[in-house]
Amino acid sequence: MTSETVDVRARTPVAPDGRLGAAPLHPGLSDPAYVRRRDAIAALAEGHEVGAPSPPVAYTEREHETWRQVHAALTAAQQDTVCRAVLRARDTAPIPADHVPQHAEVGDRLHELTGFRFTLAGGLVPDERFLGSMARGYFHAVQYVRHPAMPLYTPEPDVVHDVFGHGTHLSAPWFADLYRLVGAAASRVSSEDALDLISRVYWFTLEYGVAFERRRVKAYGAALLSSYGELGQLHRADIRPWAVERVVNTPYVAAGYQPVLYAVRSLDHVADVLHDFLDEFDEGTRDRLGLPTHDERGAVT
Repeated sequence: MTSETVDVRARTPVAPDGRLGAAPLHPGLSDPAYVRRRDAIAALAEGHEVGAPSPPVAYTEREHETWRQVHAALTAAQQDTVCRAVLRARDTAPIPADHVPQHAEVGDRLHELTGFRFTLAGGLVPDERFLGSMARGYFHAVQYVRHPAMPLYTPEPDVVHDVFGHGTHLSAPWFADLYRLVGAAASRVSSEDALDLISRVYWFTLEYGVAFERRRVKAYGAALLSSYGELGQLHRADIRPWAVERVVNTPYVAAGYQPVLYAVRSLDHVADVLHDFLDEFDEGTRDRLGLPTHDERGAVT
């Protein structure tokens, strides 16, 4: 780690209780000009059909500069904190370092590599649509860029998270197959209870997953790949061994740093735990495994 990857607090909102990543303190929520720009770009997703081309965005030079800053900082921070196979995928992914890419610019190449494309989102997407679309090779992605005053932290997914973080995964056939596995399971169910179970397992693997590599915990989840602060704090995180019974009952933070992460034995073990849980997943899985009901699980915040 270089000195440039250590000073996390200087770049991340800190709540009065010392908690990092407090969303209400982020400047992007209080800057009217930024909010108008963000909302205008997000509005392009209204009525958008899954698989339809994303409309192009005329990014400003300031937005391109924010992308360049974040891309460079993340690339450096990932070197000692991310699984080697993910680093190899990143280094071959069709993701530019010098400008904010359009969805099609990256998605067309991803489609050649793994069959995936980006489909437009304006923000958080309901589980049924978000998860189910993966079975058809579509990953929902936003187009807006995080606030330039705090480029190394954002309380919500932005184009860096979606295109750089998930684009890294979706350039690798091994990861793309796991996204399809999640999508196939979600496509077989419709209840909020069942979709929430899949969502939590997805969250603690492909979003916020960590794995042991050479006796050290390394990140592989896309949300961690795009979170400079959490990569810098990984050695201090509350990391627990993977157990699906505990995972599905763990509340997670949709806007902020995760209080708990679950580690699998190795990156290959990720495929094992996902196939074990999702291959035969249906509306009766919760009862068969004796898992808590939707109302009994920890709340998402």
